Amino acid sequence: MAAPRKYPDELRERATRLAVEARRDPVGRAGAIKRIADQLDVRPDALRGWVKRAEIDEGVAPGATSAETTRIAVLEREAKELRRANDILKSASAFFAAELDRPLP
Repeated sequence: MAAPRKYPDELRERATRLAVEARRDPVGRAGAIKRIADQLDVRPDALRGWVKRAEIDEGVAPGATSAETTRIAVLEREAKELRRANDILKSASAFFAAELDRPLP
C-alpha cells in the first residue's frame, strides 16, 4: 500500500505547471524551483521530483514515463506470481511422480 501523500494533487499539479513554465523562460530559470516552492510552501526537493517526472512524461527529458513505469511494475508483479505458481506446480508434480514410483503393498 502506498504511503499517504503530504500534498494535495491540485497543489502538486499547480506547482509543477508553474515550475515547468518558469524553467522554460531563460530569464527566470535560475532558482525557479526554489522560488516557487517557497511561494507555495512546498519542499524544493519534492517539487524538483515532480518537475523531473513531468518533463519525462512530456518527453523533454530522457527516462521511462509514468505509464511505462506503472506497466513495468504490473508485469513484474505478474511474473513473480507466475514463477511462484510454477514452483508450486513443480513441487506437486515431483510429489505425485514419487507416489507413482512407489511399489504397491
